[in-house]
Amino acid sequence: MIRAFRSLAGGALALAAACAPAPGPGLDARLFDTAEAPEGAPPGTCWARAARPAMVETVTEQVLLRPETRGADGTVTVPAQFRTETRQRILREREVAWFERPCPDALTPDFAASLQRALKARGAYDGPVTGRLDAATGAALRRWQVARGGPDSPVPSRATAEALGLVALRRPAAE
Repeated sequence: MIRAFRSLAGGALALAAACAPAPGPGLDARLFDTAEAPEGAPPGTCWARAARPAMVETVTEQVLLRPETRGADGTVTVPAQFRTETRQRILREREVAWFERPCPDALTPDFAASLQRALKARGAYDGPVTGRLDAATGAALRRWQVARGGPDSPVPSRATAEALGLVALRRPAAE
């Protein structure tokens, strides 16, 4: 006889952002750890990466060692004896995805306030306009980006910033 119990272990998404200086006043510096840009990234661009943690399944089984013993009247005279066995297996490997983002010099308190207003206008943010890229803003931004196929990150992608009208669109390269 085996009794199995399953649980999935995950974690908060880890992230690291690329492109030199730390964010200026009004920005949560924890969101902008420095990292390398992906191979082949154009010079002068800034990047971030969002890591999706591995998904690990933990299975705990109760293995029957000795069944219960019952008396002639049906009462249990000796209870069953079990051994607990636990094992883990990886269901999904850790994944890291790079995405381009606005560079730190663009991430001013005015940018943060504009981001908050843009998300508020779209019903994605209900907090105050503080001009800070804080946890509430990051959570709203993460939800908004993921819903549109963007990165699962509290760091704004360049595509998101362009879509919200927060940074200038790039001109197509001359042919």
